[in-house]
Amino acid sequence: MDSEKPRRVVLKISGESFCPPQDRGISMDSVNHLAAQIASLARKGVQIAVVMGGGNILRGAQFKASNSTIQESTAHYMGMLATVINGLALQDAIEAQGQPTRLMSAIPMDAVAEPYIRRRAAHHLEKGRVVIIAGGTGSPFVTTDTAAAQRALELDADILLKATKVDGIYSDDPVKNANAVFFNTLSYEDIQRRNLRVMDSEAIAKCAEHNMPVMVFNFRTEGNLERAALGEHIGTLVKK
Repeated sequence: MDSEKPRRVVLKISGESFCPPQDRGISMDSVNHLAAQIASLARKGVQIAVVMGGGNILRGAQFKASNSTIQESTAHYMGMLATVINGLALQDAIEAQGQPTRLMSAIPMDAVAEPYIRRRAAHHLEKGRVVIIAGGTGSPFVTTDTAAAQRALELDADILLKATKVDGIYSDDPVKNANAVFFNTLSYEDIQRRNLRVMDSEAIAKCAEHNMPVMVFNFRTEGNLERAALGEHIGTLVKK
């Protein structure tokens, strides 16, 4: 790393990272394993902001049934609150590793989290604190992928890291299709043209417009998070 400019990364973590495969809820074994990796990375001088997902607790799709009386916008807010629950769990787990953190939420809830303010978040990163960002963007109809792209841009990150359960981006779901082709490198245009579902189209468009590189990798492989954050090319790199 350049000693004059600490490396700064934004890590997008999905809710499924908090539980075993095909399960729901929060598994502290999964949370502690993730927290240990993040704390180790921070101790190496990497400035890291983590954008939380909440799908392990609640998914908006479950309220789209014809008999649901919950409005879609309400379901989105419920999902944003789920990310705060995950953020609280991750915060305590990281601090148990001796690494200071700050939990920040786009939805004001002063009793449990600081309000997300860009300058304050940047200040925490400069002080060596892991910043955990919850509440999405604070608005419905916006995915946490788009929130992660937004935060990466406004915090002037070097790269947006997307942690997944597979090794990177494939032409199809490798779990369902043994013939799916793995991509080492892609352009933003490749993703849009092929309609690859690695991030939603708005997130990809934001990264493309501002040339924010995205690395998609398997966080469950030991050492991958550190390697990706320190600049090694693993998984799939999306760039201009």
